[in-house]
Amino acid sequence: MYRLIEKLHLDRYLSAKLILAIDLGLSVLASLCALMLAELFVSSLMPIGKFALYWLVGSILFSGLCFYLMRTYHAVIRHSSLREIGRFALAVIGKEFLLFWGMWFWPSITFTWPHAIALLTLDGLLSLAFLVLMRVLMIVVYDLMKSRIRSRRTRLNVLVYGTSDKSVAQVTRLQNSPHYQVVGFLTYGPRLKNHMIADCRVYYFEKQESMEFLKERYDVDAVLFANNEEAKFEQERLIRYCMDTELKILVAPPIDEVIDGKVMRQSIREIKIEDLLGRPEIKISMEEIIANFRDKTILVTGAAGSIGSELCRQLATFGIRELILFDNAETPMHNIRLELEERYPNLKFIPVIGDVRLKARLDFAFRHYHPQVVFHAAAYKHVPLMEENPCEAVYVNVAGSRNVADKCIEYGVEKMVMISTDKAVNPTNIMGCTKRLAEIYVQSLGLAIEQGKVAGKTKFVTTRFGNVLGSNGSVIPRFREQIGKGGPVTVTHPEITRFFMTIPEACRLVMEAATMTSGNQIFVFDMGESVKIAQLAERMIKLAGFTPNRDIKIEFTGLRPGEKLYEEVLSNAENTLATDHDRIRIAKVRDYDYAEVVTATDRLEELASEVEIPDMVRLMKRTVPEFKSKNSHFEEYDHEIENQNKNK
Repeated sequence: MYRLIEKLHLDRYLSAKLILAIDLGLSVLASLCALMLAELFVSSLMPIGKFALYWLVGSILFSGLCFYLMRTYHAVIRHSSLREIGRFALAVIGKEFLLFWGMWFWPSITFTWPHAIALLTLDGLLSLAFLVLMRVLMIVVYDLMKSRIRSRRTRLNVLVYGTSDKSVAQVTRLQNSPHYQVVGFLTYGPRLKNHMIADCRVYYFEKQESMEFLKERYDVDAVLFANNEEAKFEQERLIRYCMDTELKILVAPPIDEVIDGKVMRQSIREIKIEDLLGRPEIKISMEEIIANFRDKTILVTGAAGSIGSELCRQLATFGIRELILFDNAETPMHNIRLELEERYPNLKFIPVIGDVRLKARLDFAFRHYHPQVVFHAAAYKHVPLMEENPCEAVYVNVAGSRNVADKCIEYGVEKMVMISTDKAVNPTNIMGCTKRLAEIYVQSLGLAIEQGKVAGKTKFVTTRFGNVLGSNGSVIPRFREQIGKGGPVTVTHPEITRFFMTIPEACRLVMEAATMTSGNQIFVFDMGESVKIAQLAERMIKLAGFTPNRDIKIEFTGLRPGEKLYEEVLSNAENTLATDHDRIRIAKVRDYDYAEVVTATDRLEELASEVEIPDMVRLMKRTVPEFKSKNSHFEEYDHEIENQNKNK
């Protein structure tokens, strides 16, 4: 209905000929009504049939002449004013004068003066009333239609998917929404056809044609999912139908988020690709995690990054004593500070600008605040960039991690949790190898403490996970930016795949690892099925309302230096050990002697400071024998080392 109204183009003016025709019709109708009333209440002095014909013909002719002379039909109705009423009055008076003149000279018609004046007066009053009322009615209808269309453009008609309690709750939640109007529920199959729930009708779908029909018949704009799980369940069916039918896909976040006793109302948003990827989130006992961190002072390095900032947000709700944010990025640190001040006004936190490469700055943070738990998230993570700047990767990821671990020992930290990556498994690039080297140092240090070779009490734990959805510089924000510019969307290889997880889930995994650990373990978890990046690009283009390779092209640019086609599976039975949690496992890795690791780390840091890249990379490969470069000029060192081993 609204689509039909919109097609009327209400911003256009009505034709002057159409207005003249309407006015003539109203004038003749008024003359007919006046004649019928006169016949009903006044004694008839003439043959009504013959007089009526003359009367109506005269009304048409004289009305048309007066309207033409007064130009009443040229006025724009929506902008009518009192001046138009004056013109109508003059036109009606002219019509009645001409009718009187006609009655005077019509043959075989006899009128008494009182009867003639009564008829003409009644006709004049009715004609003026009809014309003015029609103008008023048209203005009212026009304004009403415009307001409805304006409201229609600001409020989306949505169908709520499913009939669960969460789905039904959306009707109440959106009852007074200025943005969304619930027009019904949507289910698969006709089982609940024509049922009513919460005064809303239940509609059903079975194929794409069903959604096309609902869109056209009921002016549906969007389908609303009550939660991400339902959206994931329908991603291969209903969501595809909606994308092909150009219906918006919305998801409702949790109704209430309680933060320090305050209820934060979140708005419904369009569904993102992040909502559809991966697998059901790992269930973690948050009560145990919260109890583990309550009333403690916690330091987070890399606190302004994607993982670090989310760690801070979650820790802020745990009732911790003090939160120390350590990062060298000024603007992101400023932003996370403003966010924490606004969302968690009762949280005691301290932002510290510093670099993990600078031992003195780290020492200041540990000496002044004495953290009991340290989350080490500071790292360089972009594979191609680190392939081009390997010395910086070693400085931050290896030397920086060593500095943090050493300070944990020096100041008696209870636990240090290091954030690692799936790229540390059989690394094919500099970044992955530096993260593996950091793992080796931390684990060998923890083992040395257990063996009594190093004095200390810190327990070290490492968490490995895959690509994080929506993190800074990751593929999804990049694709979103490219789509926003109209394309093309660039993918390195048509067969490249990656594992994904959400940022909150990654952080909960880190929290769980810190709670479960007995020390010196590398925790990994089941990341589900890998995702083909080319298909990811296609989906994002469709979710944005475009057609892949028609509206927005997908271009393949070739693998970048150090990039794998397929990431390693983290949690199979061959390379991991089971834990009490069925989705979290412990990686099997060989032990390193701490003294040897210290020697190698010292030398790597020295070579990095001198920018001796060839010798540094050779040492990295000898220390981590499984490091085999891919699509990189560092592959020559692999061949060199292989030849040396053969000649021994």
